This record gives sequence, structure tokens and C-alpha cells, in this order.
Amino acid sequence: MEVDSNRLVDRIYEAGLLPSLWPAVLGELGASIGGNGGLLFAVREGYVRGVASVEHAGKMDLFMNGEWSQRDQALKRAYALNHPGFVNDGDLFTEQELETDYVYRNFYRKHGLGYRAGTIIPMPIGDSIAIVMPRHHEHGPVPREVVTFLDELRPHLARSTLTANRLGFEKARAQAEALQALGIPGAVLRDRGRLFAANALFQALMPSLFEDRMQRLVVADEMADGLLADALETLPIGGWRVVRSIAVAATPERVPMVLHLIPVRGAAHDIFVQSTALLVVTPVDRAAVPTAEVLQGLFDLTPAEARVARGIGRAETIDALAEATGVNRETVRSQLKSVLSKTGVSRQQELVSLLGGKAVRSG
Repeated sequence: MEVDSNRLVDRIYEAGLLPSLWPAVLGELGASIGGNGGLLFAVREGYVRGVASVEHAGKMDLFMNGEWSQRDQALKRAYALNHPGFVNDGDLFTEQELETDYVYRNFYRKHGLGYRAGTIIPMPIGDSIAIVMPRHHEHGPVPREVVTFLDELRPHLARSTLTANRLGFEKARAQAEALQALGIPGAVLRDRGRLFAANALFQALMPSLFEDRMQRLVVADEMADGLLADALETLPIGGWRVVRSIAVAATPERVPMVLHLIPVRGAAHDIFVQSTALLVVTPVDRAAVPTAEVLQGLFDLTPAEARVARGIGRAETIDALAEATGVNRETVRSQLKSVLSKTGVSRQQELVSLLGGKAVRSG
């Protein structure tokens, strides 16, 4: 098959500017080497996310969401080899290992990915991009001349994925700047809470409220930080019961605040820059207790819980709330206990402080 290399290179750079073209370009690249489509992965201590040509779209989801991506040994061996180019299976495994390897035997060969050529391209921000060009098992190992041809394309693939990665960063920064235009401190977080981009309003809260540490962004308020850590852990599985609006108590230097962790889902993801969440900061106006509807939305409260929270913020007693709502005081106490849990504070006085009200008696 005759290959128009110039057109293929043009298509690679086109995908660098329009990442939605990668499935088609991977398909064209696979066809150019007599292979079976192609796959591209974002890699960070393992496979993080991927995109595939149309031949492998369903298989990609199966690979990423099942046991296969965790059990795959090819990526680990490619990292250990540290070769600045494409490699084939024979560079990573013996033929006997390929016949007995769990993932090759039970996934790759059953899904038309029996032999492969691949490369790892490091990104400046610490991630890598892995490009895999599969070949059906019946056609045998990827020939060395194909590996050589792919090596000729690798500099173009590296520049293109770097451009797409940079565009992803600019997209993340634009998200933060859009919040800045609304007067809202905001930041974009990656993987398990590492700070990726932040607007000037958010940066002004560092390091008094936030600290940018190697593992993740940390909140100076210990209780709020614990809630943030829990929420970040559940982001990949979409747990809805975990608090994602997090109260931060006032200090002499700072008004009370609410942190909102907003997951990035579906099409909003970017294969090259893994933004997992927006972190938005809302100062609480001490001069006005939020309405019950606002409180309900902020902290996932039930309507009854929101009314209790608002009443506490307005310095109403438990007895007064019970009488006003037509329930007994134990019901109000139970609702208040749930409000404290959902807002992430441990004492009634902390809730009062958060909502900007005055001290209230427990009566």
C-alpha cells in the first residue's frame, strides 16, 4: 500500500489543533502501516484516559474500565526500556511470554490487538502520551520496517500531542479566567486534587487559605481540608452523598467561605490535560443569612434541613423552630445534626458563624 506521508503528517498536525480529529487520524495511521486502527492514551502512573479509532472505541472503554489496564505489563516494560522511539512486542516480551501473558491472551488477542507497536511521549507537565498501533494476531508481529516508518512520524506526533496538551492547558486557564470575570475565585484541579490553573482572585487566597502542595491542593482549615480530601477521592466514581460544598469557618482576617467542588464530566474532559474538577470559592455575606433555597442548593440539604439551617443562622432557638415547623424538638435536633454533617461543621456555633448570624442559645 502506497502511503502519502506528507498528507499523513498534515493530518497529524491538524489533530494537534483539533483534538476531536484524533480518532480519524489514528485510523488513517493504522491503515498506512497495514494495521488495525490506533489508540492514544494519557498516562500518569498507569493509563488515565484514552481515545481510539472507530475500530476500537468499544474496546477502549472495556480496557479502561475493567481489570485489563491495571494488569497490563506492556506499559511498565516500555517505561523500563526508556526507548525514545517506537517499539514492538518483541522488544518488550519473549514469544513465550506473549503466549502466556494474561492480558495478551485474554484481551488483546480476543479483540484483534494481538501484536502492537507503540511509543511513550513525555509531556513537560509530567504526564506522558502513549500511542499504540495494533495489528491482528493472524498477521504476525509488527515488522521492523514498520517500526522504522513510525519512528519517522514520531517527531510530528510528539509536536502535535504537545500542542494539544498546551491547548488543553489554555482551556483550563480560560475556565479559571471566566470565573475571574464574574468576580469569583476559581481553580482547575487535576487527578487527585493537584492545582493546575488558578485565577488571580484564587491566588490571592494563597497561602492564607490554600496551599499548593505536591500531592494536592490543601485547605488551611483542617476540617474543611478533610472534607475536600474525601470529595476528591470520590470524584472518579461520582459518589453523590459526599459533601462537595464545603464550609470554611471565619477567622479574624477572613469572612466565612464555601468551597464548591464541581466535577468535570463527559465531553468536558480533555485527553491531554486531565482536569477533574473546578474549585470555586464563595465568600458568605455576614450581613445577610442565605435563603433556605440557597442553603439547600449549597449543601444538598432537604427542604426541612434548609429551614432549620436558616433558622439557626437567624439566631432562632430549637424550641422556636420546632413550634414554627410543627414538629417536636427532637426532630429539629435530628435535622440540625444532619445539617452539621452536610455542611462539614461540628458545632452549632460554627454553623452560626458560617451563616453570618449571631450567637444562638441551644434552648
